[in-house]
Amino acid sequence: MARELLVTGSAGRIGRLLRPRLAAPGRTLRLLDRADQDPPAPGEAVRLIRADLTDPAALEAACAGADAIVHLAALAGEDSWENLLRTNVDGTRTVLEAARAAGVSRVVLASSVHAAGFYRQAGSTPEPAGVPAPTGPDGVPADVPPRPDTYYGWTKAAVEGLGSLYADRYGMTVFALRIGACFPEPPGVRGLDMWLSPDDCGRLVSACLETGVTGFRVLWGVSRNTRRWWSLAEGREIGYEPRDDAEPYAATVRERAGERETAGLIGAAFCTYPLGTIPHYDN
Repeated sequence: MARELLVTGSAGRIGRLLRPRLAAPGRTLRLLDRADQDPPAPGEAVRLIRADLTDPAALEAACAGADAIVHLAALAGEDSWENLLRTNVDGTRTVLEAARAAGVSRVVLASSVHAAGFYRQAGSTPEPAGVPAPTGPDGVPADVPPRPDTYYGWTKAAVEGLGSLYADRYGMTVFALRIGACFPEPPGVRGLDMWLSPDDCGRLVSACLETGVTGFRVLWGVSRNTRRWWSLAEGREIGYEPRDDAEPYAATVRERAGERETAGLIGAAFCTYPLGTIPHYDN
C-alpha cells in the first residue's frame, strides 16, 4: 500500500471527491495545490502543501519520501495555448521529473476522454465525415491512439506521451486515466454513457495504486454504465471493478448545449469548441 501518497490538484473538483476515498489506515495524504484547502478533520491523516506546478523545488520536496503520486492538477477544459501548455504539459513534466529524482516509481496521471475525442460510436454518423469508429469485444479499446478534440485534449494526449516516456526510460509504472464525466451525478444526457461516479473514481485510482501490473497503461475512466461504449476490459486487468451505473438518472438529466449535434463523438460538444477559447460550460 502507498503509505505516503502525494495528490496534486487536491483542491480541484476531482481532488475534493477523492480526498475521503483515498484515505486508508496507515496512509498519509499529501495534498498539494496552489489554492486554499479544507483543514484536516479530526483524525484525518493529511498534510496540506501549497505549491505551484511551475516550482520544481517545491515539487521535489513534496515528492521526497512519497510512495506514489496521483497527478490531478491541470486546467480542466479549453483555454489559451499558452496557459494549457504551461500548466498541463510543463506542469506534468515537472511532476514526473520530481518523481524520478525522488525515486517515486508509481504515478497515476489524469488524462481525459478528450485526448481521444475524435472517435465515434460504431453505427453513428456524426460530422465530420471520416472520424473512425474503433471497437473491440467490450467497446472502444482504452489504448486507441490519441485523436484530441481541442487544445485541451491535445495537452492530455501529451500528458500520456510523457507518462509513456518516463515509464519506458526510467522503469516507472504510470497509468494514464482517460476520465469521462466525474461528477456526483451524470451531467447531461452524454453523462449516461461516460459518467464516472466518485466512488468508482476512487476504485479506479486505488486499483492503479495496488495492482501488481507494471509499465505504462492507458485506461478509460468510466463507470459500469448501461449505455457505455468504452471498454472496461483493460481496467479489469488491473483489478478495477466499477459498481455504479448512470441509468437510474436517465429520467432526470437534461440535454446540454451541443449534445444532440455531436451525439456519437467521444468528445461530444468539445469537438465544436473554437480552439483556444474558454467556452461557457452549461452544467
